[in-house]
Amino acid sequence: MNDEIVLEVKHYTDDLFWFKTTKGPEWDKKNFQPGEFTMIGMPDADVTRAYSIANSPDDNYLEFLSIKVEDGPLTSKLQHIKEGDIVEVSHRSVGTLLLRNLDPEPCIQGNGRLWLISTGTGLAPFLSLARHPEVYEYYEKVIVTHTCRVNDELVFRDELEKQGSIVYQSVTREVPAAGVFNGRITDNIRNGSLFKQLELDMDNFDKSRDRIMICGGPSFNNEIREMLEEQGWMHGTMRSPGDFIQERAFVETIE
Repeated sequence: MNDEIVLEVKHYTDDLFWFKTTKGPEWDKKNFQPGEFTMIGMPDADVTRAYSIANSPDDNYLEFLSIKVEDGPLTSKLQHIKEGDIVEVSHRSVGTLLLRNLDPEPCIQGNGRLWLISTGTGLAPFLSLARHPEVYEYYEKVIVTHTCRVNDELVFRDELEKQGSIVYQSVTREVPAAGVFNGRITDNIRNGSLFKQLELDMDNFDKSRDRIMICGGPSFNNEIREMLEEQGWMHGTMRSPGDFIQERAFVETIE
């Protein structure tokens, strides 16, 4: 683990915050790839947790999204960090949310559409991907969906759109703000409203064109994976690229 200095912290709600740290020289030897996660700890906490890296590998800093859990072994302390504090970050990054784990056929045909479907802090790896130019070189369209309980948890929309992504946001526990839709993303996929609200002439995903990445809580991950597999979509792995891939290892699933 490396000691990194906290550069900035922003609290969005009582349950969600973001922080930026230095990026030590160890990353110069082996940088992370967009979509990967690493382990984070604190000097006074004898525990580490998996956090997806939210920034582009080209940046000279690291960014993370985190939930807050009052009695969580790590986040009960991590949520109180401030500028100048030290956090421990492993420079060994891993993960399955990599472009190479998706079947490239739509990219070869020149009409690929990449869906980055997230809930909560599962947005973090998709921030990293959507902030990296490589994604737009491969895919004609990049669509980021983010579903949270409340509007204030829907973050980074403006930046993602400036990067070139199409952004779809929905909330489940309050009236949607302007430009935000209502409902669970899995329900909106099933009933076709996701595609109508994005003004796409389709009522379901198209395997010949679409590739999908998934990152969210365990029940969400399982539900959408089962939905896709029932329709014949193949889950991709490091050894065998597929039509969709998912990531389970980030703090929301553990703490």
